[in-house]
Parts: sequence; structure tokens; C-alpha cells
Amino acid sequence: TTTTTTESHRKSKLRSKTKKNSKKLAVVTPPSPPPTPPQPPLALLLSSVNSIVQKIHLPKGIASASNPKLFPIRSLSLPSSEMEVEVKLRLANAEAHRRVTTLLSPFHVVTHRQHNLFFDGAASELSSRRAILRLRFYGNDEQCVVSLKAKAVLVDGVSRVEEDEEDLDPKVGRECVPEPGKLGLLESRILKRVKEEFGVVGENGFLGLGGFRNVRNVYDWKGLKLEVDETDFDFGTLYEIECESADPEEAKRILEEFLKEKEIDYSYSVASKFAIFRSGKLP
Repeated sequence: TTTTTTESHRKSKLRSKTKKNSKKLAVVTPPSPPPTPPQPPLALLLSSVNSIVQKIHLPKGIASASNPKLFPIRSLSLPSSEMEVEVKLRLANAEAHRRVTTLLSPFHVVTHRQHNLFFDGAASELSSRRAILRLRFYGNDEQCVVSLKAKAVLVDGVSRVEEDEEDLDPKVGRECVPEPGKLGLLESRILKRVKEEFGVVGENGFLGLGGFRNVRNVYDWKGLKLEVDETDFDFGTLYEIECESADPEEAKRILEEFLKEKEIDYSYSVASKFAIFRSGKLP
């Protein structure tokens, strides 16, 4: 009995010691870090920045942040170019253009009267790298947009071109038309890109190339934004349908079905309006 009691006591002490050692060897798991709060979307960030800017008191003569036309939110966009992808279908003549605009009239949104003027570097710094600078004026100079376009490709009626745009004071833009050198003096994100990326600098760095006028009727039709153009060059008039789309092949299919069903003569565009302007003749 004594032996049994001693053995039992020994086992009890061993179990107690094992428990103590287990406690010493226990791994303490640190608490999980708090979840990372979701990042606000870009639009919210831009809105916050714009609201801060609106509280800044600007001196007279400087565009007011409270005026969206003079201080648009788009001026806060990222400097990198985006790829513009468009379907471009040429209408055969004025009659084809008239029929299209008549059929689409219930879906008409707005008509833009545009004056497009183009500029290059004095030493062809832009055109030699398949780029061009454009000033586009709307209506009676209510709006002016400066655009930098590059590396245009047009295949089977689908155009792809790198494009960066920015609003410009129309009065300032008009002053640059007879004196292109003033472009080099403007405080503009795009003009800064032209200087830094293409090396067009100085008051004598820019060359005006001229331009053309365009009447653009915009339609919201079958989920597509259609732009039906009547472009007046010195050497003739071009009629064209443009449709920017993330799925250009599907947009082209829908447009072609419509034109074929209505027996409207058309073809795939083979050159951009700027290329036609520079060639001096209709394709």
C-alpha cells in the first residue's frame, strides 16, 4: 500500500510539473492588427481637393475656383495620356448625311460648332514623333480645349490614338492663333508636357498649321454616343460618323447593321480629319 501511495504521489507531481512547463512553453498569439480602412475613391479625393481650393482667396484677375468653367475639376486629372478608341465610318455624300441625321433626330442631344486649329514645333518636333497639338474652339468661343494627340492608328474603321486634354481660357487661346509663340508662355499642364517631352521651347518654338471647321451633331442611340460630323475643308466637305466605345467591334456591328438596313452608302474611314487636312484632298 505504501508503495502504491508513493507511486501515485510521484505521478501527481510529474503531472503538475508538466502543466507548469506547458504554461511556460505556451505561445502567446499577438492580437490581429485592425483592418486597413478602405481607401477613398479618386473622385472623392478630387472633390475634397477642389473644396479646399474653393476656400482659397485668389487675387483679382486669377480664375475663381467657384467658377467651374474657369477652374474645372478636369484640370486636376492625371497627366498621362489615355487611349481614345473610336469607330469611324465615312458617309458617301451630303444625302447620306441628311438621311442619317433625319433618322436619328429623335435621339438628338446637342449640336457643336467647332473650329479646330493645329500647331507643331518649328522644327517639326511633334509631327516627327507622330504627335500634334490642337486648339478646339466651341460656338462663339464659349469654350476652348487644348489637346495633345499622338501615335494615331486607323484600321478597318477603328481609330486608336493617345490623347490628353485640358480646358484653356478661350480668349487666351485666340491670342495664340496669330502668335503661336505665346503657347510657350502659357501656364498649362499640356504645354508643359510639350516642352519637356518634345523639346518645343521659346517664343519661336511653335508653328501654326491652320485648321478647319466642323459641325457635330451628337445622339444618344441604343446605348451609343454617336457623333455625326460635317467637316468643311478648303478643298471639300467630309461626312462621317464617330462613336467612342470600349467595345469598338460591337459598336461597329450595330452601326453597320443600321446603315445597311436603311440602304445608306458608307465606307470605313481611312484617314483622320487632321491627316486629310494636311494632305489637301479628300480620300
